Amino acid sequence: MKLATSRESLLRPLQAVIGVVERRQTMPILSNVLLVGKDQTLTVTATDLEVELVASSPVDELSGDGEITVPGRKFLDICRALPDEAVVKLQLDGDRLTVRSGRSRFVLSTLPAADFPVIEDIQADRVLRLSQDDTRQLLEKTHFAMAQQDVRYYLNGLLLETGGGLVRAVATDGHRLAICEVASEDAGESAQQVIIPRKGVLELQRLLGSGEEIELAIGSNHIRAVLGDIQFTSKLIDGRFPDYERVIPADAGNHLRAGRESLRLALQRAAILSNEKYRGIRLELSPKKIKIQANNPDQEEAQDELEVDYSGDSMEIGFNVNYLLDALGAVAGDDVELGFVDSNSSCLIHAPGEDGARYVVMPMRL
Repeated sequence: MKLATSRESLLRPLQAVIGVVERRQTMPILSNVLLVGKDQTLTVTATDLEVELVASSPVDELSGDGEITVPGRKFLDICRALPDEAVVKLQLDGDRLTVRSGRSRFVLSTLPAADFPVIEDIQADRVLRLSQDDTRQLLEKTHFAMAQQDVRYYLNGLLLETGGGLVRAVATDGHRLAICEVASEDAGESAQQVIIPRKGVLELQRLLGSGEEIELAIGSNHIRAVLGDIQFTSKLIDGRFPDYERVIPADAGNHLRAGRESLRLALQRAAILSNEKYRGIRLELSPKKIKIQANNPDQEEAQDELEVDYSGDSMEIGFNVNYLLDALGAVAGDDVELGFVDSNSSCLIHAPGEDGARYVVMPMRL
């Protein structure tokens, strides 16, 4: 296989897939990327056995189809270090790949392409077409609530549920829950649930741009997204996601409405003197007013007051301030509505009149 093309047409696919190449791998071949030259196109594949990324790019010259794997990050670093618009020539000789550009020459070790693990047909049960903006909204408004390294492995990911003309993303770590939904004609009527692992969610977020639609194929063990000339495939977490509907307060009768930014800034100020480990703050609700209090083991205290639209029951309730700030950061619009049942029940957060994205935060004892 001999190939000649511009530095940019090599960089594009390499940068798209390099996120899944781990620096320290138990299997050496997973540090490599698979290069396939065929039909005047170079296809680059990377995988960590959980997430696979495939990107392709047309090349200027290709003689002799071929495939080989090379160290991914070294190959990317070489391409990055070359001058803009440089012509790069690749030549495969036995088990060595020679990279030439101008007076520069690099020889990379290789491993056989036959040993590289590739995910073939995922046998999709359902195929959705969503705009990239809708897909980004689903992920950005929920991903922060995923658990990290929880023993309940099914929480270390994001639930994607289709059915009833809706696509819904749900994430929870057991202390808070985020839910976002968008309408889709392809969602079908019967419900289907899959759990995408944390790394898959973050990689898919990174790939999303704007413009053309994204095609999502959902199988029983994998999910595959096609974005232009990039194909993303992720294994699914095999587990049963908790019944999230039970967690959402059915009737949060005490409604507080406030300016989203002013409430966020007041919480940030009080959080400065909260307990660094537990991040607890106390909200004191009374008609037309909310008082925010925090203290820490050094006997330091912070207090802030805001005028708000509230006419419900007076109550005191404690929360992890980080969970409230995350939710407020994800709510769209200038105002935010918080719904409370009582001082021992979860709080429901959303933009006024907006049910597409909702956040539930459990209270904490202070």
